Amino acid sequence: MLKIIIGIIAVAIIGFIGFMIIDPQINNETVNSYIIASEDLFRCTIEGEVKSEKTYVLSEGATMGDLIEAAGGLTDNADTLAFFEDAQLTNGMTYFIASKYDDSDICNDTEIQKVNVNADDALTLQNINGISSAVANSIVSHRAENGMFYTIEQLMDVYGIGNATYNKIRNYVTLHT
Repeated sequence: MLKIIIGIIAVAIIGFIGFMIIDPQINNETVNSYIIASEDLFRCTIEGEVKSEKTYVLSEGATMGDLIEAAGGLTDNADTLAFFEDAQLTNGMTYFIASKYDDSDICNDTEIQKVNVNADDALTLQNINGISSAVANSIVSHRAENGMFYTIEQLMDVYGIGNATYNKIRNYVTLHT
């Protein structure tokens, strides 16, 4: 595995040198930043209200803002209350940017009714289809024990929320006001 990685880096360096000969506007800073960045890379996928949904390769320590920027930015329908730009990303995760307006609404003028998983009480959380009283209590308990949620995906760490529940509720929660 190490030989493969070294081979890939060597090919990249040779390619950059070749491009520098062909295009002298590529400078050593560009080559050096690529080599440094290639040592600590990981992949994250972004879905939802971004201009280009797909998997991106980012440097270790990248934030949600970096991933959104890599995806070409947000759409006009992105709910900016459903993510924190400075949230640290985890290698291999898929992140979701929620909609502000209901996609099935042709005029797109009715905002989706949402709950704040970092502030609302268990009774209020139950206003969302898919959040039962048990799940609402688990969210409140998890928040009390572990602190606030920085990404919607952290809801999957809550007892009682699996992939199906997460996918059902992810467009109906916010993280801040």
